Amino acid sequence: MLKCEICGNPADKHHIVYKSQGGIEFPLNFRYLCTHHHRGKTGPHKNRRLDLEYKLSMQRKLEDILIKEFYLVEELESLLKINKGMIKRLFKEYKQSDKGYKRSDIIFKLMGRKKYDENMILESKILEEVTFKTRV
Repeated sequence: MLKCEICGNPADKHHIVYKSQGGIEFPLNFRYLCTHHHRGKTGPHKNRRLDLEYKLSMQRKLEDILIKEFYLVEELESLLKINKGMIKRLFKEYKQSDKGYKRSDIIFKLMGRKKYDENMILESKILEEVTFKTRV
């Protein structure tokens, strides 16, 4: 049985990059969260800042794992635990050189064709504060 990474209660699989955003099934795209920490008021589905923090963390993990400039399908399969067929479908729009697919293209695609940075989190914090102040 899966356990919540935060409290240890029974958990669901949370996709960091949602399927609707282009996310796929592979280990780095999962967090295991209980109902409260997944879809509750403070969970990533209702808390934009937390959602961005999870996404930025995943992007950094990909950057740490993928240290070379190019990767062959077999290397990606081994490093990211994504099967060959899925890799080929994912990257069919990208040009593969004799060295493989470009690191930046791989990360961009796995992140749902988006690049995340700290400024996005800061902006969401400011928006939260402004929203909170207007409610009070």
